[in-house]
Amino acid sequence: MNKREFLRCCALGTAAACTYFPLPSLRWAERGGYSEPEPVEELWKWSKEALFVEPAGDAIHCLKCPNGCVIPVGETGRCRNRVNVRGKLYSNAYGNPCAVHIDPIEKKPLLHFLPGTRAFSIATAGCNLACLNCQNWEISQVSPTETENQDLMPRAVVDACLRGHCASIAYTYSEPTTFYEYAFDTAEIAHQEGIRNVWKSNGYIEEVPLRKLCRVIDAANIDLKSFDEDVYARLNAGSLAPVLRTLRVFREMGVWLEITNLVIPGWTDDLDMIRRMCNWLCNNGLSDSPLHLSRFVPLYKLNRLAPTPVKRLEEAHAVAVAEGMHYVYVGNVPAHPTEHTYCHKCRKRVIERRGYAILSNDLENGRCRHCGTSIPGVWHT
Repeated sequence: MNKREFLRCCALGTAAACTYFPLPSLRWAERGGYSEPEPVEELWKWSKEALFVEPAGDAIHCLKCPNGCVIPVGETGRCRNRVNVRGKLYSNAYGNPCAVHIDPIEKKPLLHFLPGTRAFSIATAGCNLACLNCQNWEISQVSPTETENQDLMPRAVVDACLRGHCASIAYTYSEPTTFYEYAFDTAEIAHQEGIRNVWKSNGYIEEVPLRKLCRVIDAANIDLKSFDEDVYARLNAGSLAPVLRTLRVFREMGVWLEITNLVIPGWTDDLDMIRRMCNWLCNNGLSDSPLHLSRFVPLYKLNRLAPTPVKRLEEAHAVAVAEGMHYVYVGNVPAHPTEHTYCHKCRKRVIERRGYAILSNDLENGRCRHCGTSIPGVWHT
């Protein structure tokens, strides 16, 4: 244990917290985001052998996300849904979603991907981060063994999507990286049926599983939670660098990408940080990726903070546009003028919205009807 870790343990003031973990794990424990798992000795119905693993002595090293959990027999990883049973790692989040809904695609949010269509949305319990502001903490910060689940295997998800006349399946609400095997198998079947796949994620995934995933994912919205490593560690128990890599890989692999940045007072509302974030996005070929600057509302462990002032969101919007982002939206502010899509060349409105509803669409074959400029996005099913 180095000096910084020792001092941090002393500040916590409990013997349990002073048990040695690498620093990211310690920060996870501070949030109540990690608890000692109950020993697991048997597989349950919704299990599948996990991908991306390697042996680590008597334990298993999970290679799916940057947490890099080394999981002893009978225990789970931080995400709570990968478990070592008798020396093999299994996902216990396979075919057992705790949330199943049909949503407008705009809810993800995806505003340049099949507007006006519906997404069949699924989630299982679990997450590989521990965000203080999590809006779905009831399912993200628990195990699939602790939630009320449906029995919905991949083929059944696709059939339900077809019955619901949905253009896409969205892996969302919690963190789909943690139910990777279930999502990947479902996405493969969906593609065979002509259904698109949408990944709503924190982007906290290793490169090898990400590149495999890109074969079956058509669009993604990634939460870029801040542009500061220290904020990522304190607010989310994670790291910025892997998320930036995820954005670059999605762009390289041709997956339609939109980005959400939640503007939290006192945490992520610094305009200079937002400026640096937008500068990085533009320098990495992402100026055409829609950026959603979303309003924070008090939730979970930040429930005493005030909502983000609309003026601050508008200031952040101005910074993003000035840095070269072509499509910037203010989210969670009903009827705000930035909920519409404007051509980045002639500045005429090409899609008019009210909340999740499309009121008018002035695109012709993906081009601005006023000046003929091609508007980046996926506009046709």
